[in-house]
Amino acid sequence: MVKRLARRLGVPHRTLRWRDGKPRAGLQEAARRARYELLAEAATGAGLAHIVTAHTLDDQAETVLFRLARGSGLYGLAGMARAAPLPIGGTRAIFLVRPLLHLPKARLIATLNAARIPYAEDPSNRDPRFTRTRLREELMPALAREGLDARGLARLAARLRRAEQAIAVAVEAARAALAPPPWPPRGPVTFATVAFAGLPAEVALRLLGEAIAHAGDEGPVELAKLESLYEALAQARARLRRTLAGALITLESEQLTVERAPPRRR
Repeated sequence: MVKRLARRLGVPHRTLRWRDGKPRAGLQEAARRARYELLAEAATGAGLAHIVTAHTLDDQAETVLFRLARGSGLYGLAGMARAAPLPIGGTRAIFLVRPLLHLPKARLIATLNAARIPYAEDPSNRDPRFTRTRLREELMPALAREGLDARGLARLAARLRRAEQAIAVAVEAARAALAPPPWPPRGPVTFATVAFAGLPAEVALRLLGEAIAHAGDEGPVELAKLESLYEALAQARARLRRTLAGALITLESEQLTVERAPPRRR
């Protein structure tokens, strides 16, 4: 269908196929990642730097609700960015751009109908086995009746994104003051205990998470576990040692140290 439309509009078209086996669980997330991997590979091969998608205001609202249900922090609740680097692909930077993110889905469909452009409805969007479908079909209409519609949720995401940007600047300043990069590949990353304790909680959390992800070997830290560690550090009255995500965190009177944890004994 897309190929016929592209031919009619005189737009070059190429169909990409996902040939890997489908997982038994997490199908939508796996398919989403596979789509972006295929698109990033094709963009890189064509020497292009941008991938454009048709995410709408309704998609933004669903994303906010979905991440809220999953316990996301401020960064996740800020929703999808209008333009952001795609964290998939090779060394070449690929940017994901969403030019219709401000537009209600109903407006997009009305525009397509007025222009007599056919479009496809994905059957999985109505499959109640998926969380996003239940949010779309059940929760969002109920929220809209109480005055919290897609536009309101998208507005909330925009405000949280502003706050997120301000916190990112504060984290960068705290990093430069307490532990200027570059950090050693496996650590240690050290912070003065008193100075770290004086940081706003959200700034300290993020700085600690960055240090653990850098020194450890298990990638980004789960937010709930990071919060639990931060609370333990804040309440500690003596030396404290903890491991998290492959990192060893040691709190002493003078400094807080984050380094690669030693291998586990069998």
